[in-house]
Amino acid sequence: MALVHVALDARSYDILIEQGALDRAGDILRGYARKGRLVVVTDANVARAQLPRLEASLRAANVAVEPIILPPGEQTKSWRHLEQLLDALLALEIERGDHVIALGGGVIGDLVGFAASILKRGCHFIQVPTTLLAQVDSSVGGKTAINAKAGKNLIGAFYQPALVLIDPSTLDSLPPRETRAGYAEVVKYGLIDDPDFFDWCEANADALLAGDPDARTKAIEKSVQAKAAIVADDERETSGRRALLNLGHTFGHALEADTGFSDTLLHGEGVAAGMALAFRYSARLGLCSAEEAARVTAHLKAVGLPHDLATAHVTADGAELVGHMLHDKKMAAGTLPFLLARGIGQTFLSKDVVLDDVAAFLDEERGLA
Repeated sequence: MALVHVALDARSYDILIEQGALDRAGDILRGYARKGRLVVVTDANVARAQLPRLEASLRAANVAVEPIILPPGEQTKSWRHLEQLLDALLALEIERGDHVIALGGGVIGDLVGFAASILKRGCHFIQVPTTLLAQVDSSVGGKTAINAKAGKNLIGAFYQPALVLIDPSTLDSLPPRETRAGYAEVVKYGLIDDPDFFDWCEANADALLAGDPDARTKAIEKSVQAKAAIVADDERETSGRRALLNLGHTFGHALEADTGFSDTLLHGEGVAAGMALAFRYSARLGLCSAEEAARVTAHLKAVGLPHDLATAHVTADGAELVGHMLHDKKMAAGTLPFLLARGIGQTFLSKDVVLDDVAAFLDEERGLA
């Protein structure tokens, strides 16, 4: 088992990574079960694919399981389902000292984490992520949220889990598209500040996406090590370092908004297209070479991820997409910071991007200029 520690003083916790960990989760999680019970929140798809493994392991360890099953999809990150979840947890008489397990992808992890942060002013929760995107990104770092009509993740809290338990074998049940979407968050770590890891991704992406256990485990461990270090240094995005993790997200969230936060464009797919746009915009500004921007685009295209507006199924013009960006939670004093790049592994935060120029760039991308 690989162990990565997130050092946050009293809020510190471990990330455990092991093939088949779900089948021995009873031994790992038994100590978190007050009164011999754990509540497991999941969605209908994960309930079919993974919940029986977790339940069997917990019950073998004499831990009773109370499952709460929600609908799958991004639409579940809503006020309505937050209220539904909170009512269900209250009906089960969850106390502050209890641990609620989030079994699923980023939607379940975000929703359960936010519910835990506000239920009785805070109870504990454990992340058991079952998608590649959640395993390498959203389960680590304590960002919890639901979506609002105005945009994605606008209502939430920083609230760290008590533990993250990652079993790469859960990825075997995912559709290939879901795994590709999660891979976007893997390659992101190379693009931020680790060009050697980007080289590794170019050489090993096919094996990872085909299900090679060693490639998957290395990618997950490397990703969470990188994120844990950044989170430990800048938990609440105050110094600017944690903002680097948002590479591709400002463009990507606008693309997701245009497609209605639906299955038309999965979150990881939006991030992939957003990263390609960020590198091409950086090249347009003369910050990085056109060759490096083209290399990023070519890799995302090669693994089957969206890499421009057309492959992201976006129909809005530049002004409309910039309008979506104005609802970004990172807006400060009327300025929207952008993650740009001086090259692969050289991402930086820029606070002087002109949004009219971004709109013009997006129109050029769509051939409207």
